[in-house]
Amino acid sequence: MERPAPLAPGVHLVHKPVGPSSHAVVEGLRSGKARMCHGGALDPFAEGLLLVLVGEATRLFPYLHGVPKRYVAEVAWGAETDNGDPAGEVVAHGDTADLTPAALDAALAPFRGWHEQVPPVTSNKRVEGERAWVRAARGEAVALPPSRVLLSAGRWLRHDLPRRSALEIDVAGGFYVRALARELGRATGARAHLTALHRTAIGPWGDPGPGATRRIQGEAVLPWCPVRRLTVAERAELAVGATFPRGDLRAPSFVLPPEYPTPPVVLAAEGRMVGLAEARDGALGVTLVIARGL
Repeated sequence: MERPAPLAPGVHLVHKPVGPSSHAVVEGLRSGKARMCHGGALDPFAEGLLLVLVGEATRLFPYLHGVPKRYVAEVAWGAETDNGDPAGEVVAHGDTADLTPAALDAALAPFRGWHEQVPPVTSNKRVEGERAWVRAARGEAVALPPSRVLLSAGRWLRHDLPRRSALEIDVAGGFYVRALARELGRATGARAHLTALHRTAIGPWGDPGPGATRRIQGEAVLPWCPVRRLTVAERAELAVGATFPRGDLRAPSFVLPPEYPTPPVVLAAEGRMVGLAEARDGALGVTLVIARGL
């Protein structure tokens, strides 16, 4: 089987189809010895935008994972499954007789903003160093602590009650849409699980669609960060721990919602991203160096 052409260093926007795991998609793109990873997994039953990080871009995972993500989910009413998706075993049935658009608007409202969410037992969360889903697959009891998650916005797109509804949400990284469906089902008494999930956007980037990819590089790699362009002399002195004057910062091209933490500053030279820095007493302290640039 012919291997794909090597992907150049950077952040690649890739469409993940329904079926394979995110890891399998990355492995299918792998060629050569370049480091590669994804920037946040999608479940096998889900499709949509997957970030594939190549080369030095793999070091940017912490800065990509938590940014805003948009999903469109199909929620099936009447049954809750053990993993929250269509492949799971039904563990409870509910009464769908009282489901109305108004009732579902009211059920969704308390989940907006920051709240505590218990991840599904089949999630990628680690339990004593091992993925929760691995333990669950062995039939072990898995108890996960709640995580603090953010639902910035949510709206029902359409209803086919009492069978199903379509929901669009904007969330921060680490949010489990399967868990939201579970909690909405319990709040209404109807019980629920997901039958389809599509990640349509991450930050300003949309899903390129089946068979299409797009490479992000240079100052656009972290578009929610301000940019400080280094002089030739500053580039020569670039090192972790180095300090530069704050100087003139180019404003981000994508503005994070106010609930998000302050992003770092991208350091750029000759059109390439060469590092990250934090504002410290009016100066910039270098926290990450990408020697060859992206």
